[in-house]
Amino acid sequence: MSLKRIALRDFVIVRELDLELAGGFSVLTGETGAGKSILVDALQLALGARAEAAVVREGAARAEITAEFDLPATLLPWLENAGFEAGDTLLVRRSIDAQGKSRAWVNGSAATATQLREIGEQLVDIHGQHAWQSLTRASSVRELLDAYAGVNTTRLGQLWAAWRTAQKQLEEARTAQDSLQRERERLAWQIGEVDKLAPGEAEWDELNVSHTRLANAQALLDAAQGAIDSLEGEESGATAGLSRAVDVLRAQSHLEPQFADAADVLASALAQAEDAAHTLHTYLRKTDLDPERLAELDERMSLWMSLARRFKRTPAELPALHAGWRDELARLDAAADLAALETAERRALDAFMVEARAISRDRTKAAPLLAKAVTQAMQGLGMQGGRFEVALEKLEQPGAAGVEEVAFLVAGHAGSTPRPIGKVASGGELSRIALAIAVTTSRLGTAQTLIFDEVDSGVGGAVAETVGRLMKQLGRDRQVLAVTHLPQVAACADHHLVVSKRGDEQGVSSGVAPVEGERRVAEVARMLGGERLSGTTLAHAKEMLGLA
Repeated sequence: MSLKRIALRDFVIVRELDLELAGGFSVLTGETGAGKSILVDALQLALGARAEAAVVREGAARAEITAEFDLPATLLPWLENAGFEAGDTLLVRRSIDAQGKSRAWVNGSAATATQLREIGEQLVDIHGQHAWQSLTRASSVRELLDAYAGVNTTRLGQLWAAWRTAQKQLEEARTAQDSLQRERERLAWQIGEVDKLAPGEAEWDELNVSHTRLANAQALLDAAQGAIDSLEGEESGATAGLSRAVDVLRAQSHLEPQFADAADVLASALAQAEDAAHTLHTYLRKTDLDPERLAELDERMSLWMSLARRFKRTPAELPALHAGWRDELARLDAAADLAALETAERRALDAFMVEARAISRDRTKAAPLLAKAVTQAMQGLGMQGGRFEVALEKLEQPGAAGVEEVAFLVAGHAGSTPRPIGKVASGGELSRIALAIAVTTSRLGTAQTLIFDEVDSGVGGAVAETVGRLMKQLGRDRQVLAVTHLPQVAACADHHLVVSKRGDEQGVSSGVAPVEGERRVAEVARMLGGERLSGTTLAHAKEMLGLA
């Protein structure tokens, strides 16, 4: 057993519902328009389906759905990785407000819709009432076979996308060769012009500092000489005055001890002044006006400014501009390298084909097994002697899904040749084939709860009894919940739930309640003969339930 309980509040036309579910095979029945599929819709929302404001009951602020499951051991690693607490049960809750905004929780912790869908894939397998329509769509047919074969096509899709990207890049390069060549020539000329200058990364700043210093060399020399004169003048020089002051204070320090401290301070100042004078003398010896060097700097800076004006940039931007052009030229060279692009495209195709051939082998192996299983299921669904085949037709060119197309063929009776399912099968036959496939594939899945939402539409009589027996058989190993309008199916169920609609001063609402004994007999009789129950229909209903 998996789904233990489902609770709804203000969902569509359900005001409030708290329903406990049992294991085995349960059916959900009710009059047309009562909302038999509401539970299925609610469960799909709880497990991550797209939320819309329309599911909120009119006049309510929000709809709330709670589903409680037995926690399978296979889900424990997922819960741990996702950061959710694990207990004996798994509680999923979802709330949708009147604006369509949705919130979700797993075991009390906030969750995303994607996480709900990942949980749902492991807990519940839902087969809808329009499943037969997918049998005429190539993509759905292929997905059914892949699911049966256990094939995962995620990597195949990634390799296909990589190959298509490589193809596109190669085609664009071939088409754009002329324009690429012109652009390469323009960039190469611009780079060549800047190469003549060969600008260094920090050269412009260094040129500015050196030029400023040389352009003002005479003023700098005069300043240094003036400072030396002020420091070393015989009468008024700072060093001479400091020296005299130190001597005077030290001569009287035996009378006034505080003079010793002042003399030490002045002696330190004298030492610093002498160091400064030495530095200035060194500067004067090493510095000259150097008009030739100044002329060289003028010429170099002129080249920088001329090139910067040509490319409408500041001189300081030239090094970065030069590096950017080189990077762009390298990219264009790579784009123009058709040989490299052709090699990349060929490798991408080879990688795709390796994966596609591996998947093709899995499909080829699984196709006859699926065909045999569905053919066997068809025999009990009013298609005795019928045959189901899975055809794999090799494509002239590989596609996103591989190197073959998958088609379902069916022969409705013995001796006929299988033909494409959409051309030979009636609506009723399509429904029965879809049911046969659903039963066949359901036995393979790991989900402990199977839900069939009116998949038995289009069948009746003895075939309906077979459908009921098949679902009851599935219910021995799994929890099976079927929404049905067939009394033959309902009679086979272990548990019977009835959906009813009622009105009061607060409006119309739907409810679900289990029925047993005479109430169940009355519901099966209603399904047999309508609202007016007769002794005959009641007796027939009792007989059906007894036989089941």
